[in-house]
Amino acid sequence: MLLATNAFGRQLEPDLAVVPARNQVMITTPIPDLRLKGCFHYHKGYVYFRQLGDRVLLGGARHLDLAGETTDSFDPHPGIRTFLHQFMTETILPYAQGWSIERAWSGIIGRGDAKMPIVKTIGNRSVAAVRLGGMGVAIGSAVGAQAADLLADCW
Repeated sequence: MLLATNAFGRQLEPDLAVVPARNQVMITTPIPDLRLKGCFHYHKGYVYFRQLGDRVLLGGARHLDLAGETTDSFDPHPGIRTFLHQFMTETILPYAQGWSIERAWSGIIGRGDAKMPIVKTIGNRSVAAVRLGGMGVAIGSAVGAQAADLLADCW
């Protein structure tokens, strides 16, 4: 069995050193002539944004309420959403007119004291692959391959 629930790993295996952390994300309506090249990070990486097609994807700002965002609840955080909208308006798009937030959502990342994912055997024929620290898209395939190797060793 592979336990790959990331932030929710402790619900099934309490000894895993992974803590859930909610992350707010939003995306704008299309913006004509948008030209943001690259991925951008602000405030030690807690706020990030990038161009996605003709829209801006913006997320983060957990630093505004670290205790409150240490949760597995997907409910929105109104204060952080307000901050992100203001950041979008004043910092990213002060020149743009007529845009709005088309969609906003929350995601839960798995984090912990160490910045490395946990990939380990947790039983006779079980492996955990959790605590990707918000980098699941970037490191998920490597973590999955590592977990698959460990699973193969279980048989």
